[in-house]
Amino acid sequence: MAAELVEAKNMVMSFRVSDLQMLLGFVGRSKSGLKHELVTRALQLVQFDCSPELFKKIKELYETRYAKKSSEPISQPHRPLDPLTMHSTYDRASTVPRTPLTGPNIDYPVLYGKYLNGLGRLPAKTLKPEVRLVKLPFFNMLDELLKPTELVPQNNEKLQESPCIFALTPRQVELIRNSRELQPGVKAVQVVLRICYSDTSSPQEDQYPPNIAVKVNHSYCSVPGYYPSNKPGVEPKRPCRPINLTHLMYLSSATNRITVTWGNYGKSYSVALYLVRQLTSSELLQRLKTIGVKHPELCKALVKEKLRLDPDSEIATTGVRVSLICPLVKMRLSVPCRAETCAHLQCFDAVFYLQMNEKKPTWMCPVCDKPAPYDQLIIDGHLRRQWAPVQPQRQR
Repeated sequence: MAAELVEAKNMVMSFRVSDLQMLLGFVGRSKSGLKHELVTRALQLVQFDCSPELFKKIKELYETRYAKKSSEPISQPHRPLDPLTMHSTYDRASTVPRTPLTGPNIDYPVLYGKYLNGLGRLPAKTLKPEVRLVKLPFFNMLDELLKPTELVPQNNEKLQESPCIFALTPRQVELIRNSRELQPGVKAVQVVLRICYSDTSSPQEDQYPPNIAVKVNHSYCSVPGYYPSNKPGVEPKRPCRPINLTHLMYLSSATNRITVTWGNYGKSYSVALYLVRQLTSSELLQRLKTIGVKHPELCKALVKEKLRLDPDSEIATTGVRVSLICPLVKMRLSVPCRAETCAHLQCFDAVFYLQMNEKKPTWMCPVCDKPAPYDQLIIDGHLRRQWAPVQPQRQR
């Protein structure tokens, strides 16, 4: 199977620009770009999204171009290329020996069946809901390098390995190299691996399988460990976050190989690769101040409505008591904030709330202990105007 897959890639490697454009147009992909970009795009199709129809199209293009040369003697033997170093030959693609596909007919269902390289693949023309991951406030997605793909056990062993091969485009490499450093050695633009349950009913939170290990090229990547539990009888929890692979990748046109080791204990998981830009709590705060401030009059109307509909009050009230102390840090509110889904009027400080979720993302309201995601946060314009910290006046 591996040899046949390499043979299919070799056919693509021998294509001219016009052949590559016809192949990419056949599957509805972009046909623009330099030759090495088209080759990268086509090889990724073969590796991850190849169907029997696509393979037949590759063979058709190959045989059409070299049919006239099939009867000529071959000047040198054809040596299969190593898939891990294939992209290093882009600039020499025209020198690759071009020979017709010989030998027995390739069994399409075997080569392009349901699974490839340990990652799940759907049969051609089968419609099935896709796995979706929840959007993360601290990550802006720039490109999808590998859509959520099921991890498929290859045998009955408990410990499984699932490899994946991909390459970055020159534009993606440039974005990473030119991005600022969040801290020494950590770029703002990153390639991240996300893992979740293979559940298509709703967007999925990140969730690691048991015994997870991630190897990038020749080195293992650090995976978040467990948080110790202070409560007796409570198992420690593991924060499941996107795994940054950037520092171990080849920032060039070379192919990167990622191997996910995971425990096969009955549950189904999917993996995805994204090019993202990581944001800071300061950037999210500035965005919230720009688009998330609720007008003071709307906040006052909400207070009046809350007093009018209070079922526990038998006596008409004309006011409500709200603390100016943030429940998170026991300090005066500077940016009063709450979630629109919260029923209470009490606010917490957006500055500290975002900083805490930057370190340990839980997105739970510190007042009512219910979900308070970033896209539901509002700044209370009435409280902000009435009780903002007073700025000291200059001495004249």
